[in-house]
Amino acid sequence: MLIGETRKSRRISLTPMIDVVFLLLVFFMLAARFGQDMALDVALAGAHAPETEYSGPPRIVDVHPDMLRLNGVAVDAETLAGRLGELTETPEDTIILRPRDAAELQRVIDVMSGLTQAGFSTLVLVE
Repeated sequence: MLIGETRKSRRISLTPMIDVVFLLLVFFMLAARFGQDMALDVALAGAHAPETEYSGPPRIVDVHPDMLRLNGVAVDAETLAGRLGELTETPEDTIILRPRDAAELQRVIDVMSGLTQAGFSTLVLVE
C-alpha cells in the first residue's frame, strides 16, 4: 500500500448469522410442544362431588407393573372392562384405581384409557 492510497472497505457478510438464526428457529419450533397430547378427567380421592358418590359393590382395580387385580382377583387387561360391566349398573358408576408396587404412570394411564374407551366415565385415582 502506498502513501495516500485509500483502502477499500470490506462489507460484512450477514449470511452466517442468518443461517444461525434460522437453525435456532427450526430447533425451537421442533422442540416446542404445541397443545396437549391427551387429557384425562380424573376425580381426586376425597373430593366429594355428587356425581362421584360411591354406591354398589366394590370396584377397586389394583394396577401392578405386570398384572391387574379387580377386587383382589387377578384379571387380564382385555377382560377388565367386561368384569367391571358385571359390577356396575351404569357406565357412570365410580371405579377406583390404585397403583401398586411402583407401577409406572404410563401403565396406569393405559388402564385408564382402556376403561374410558370401554365407556366408563368416573375413574378415581387413589394412592
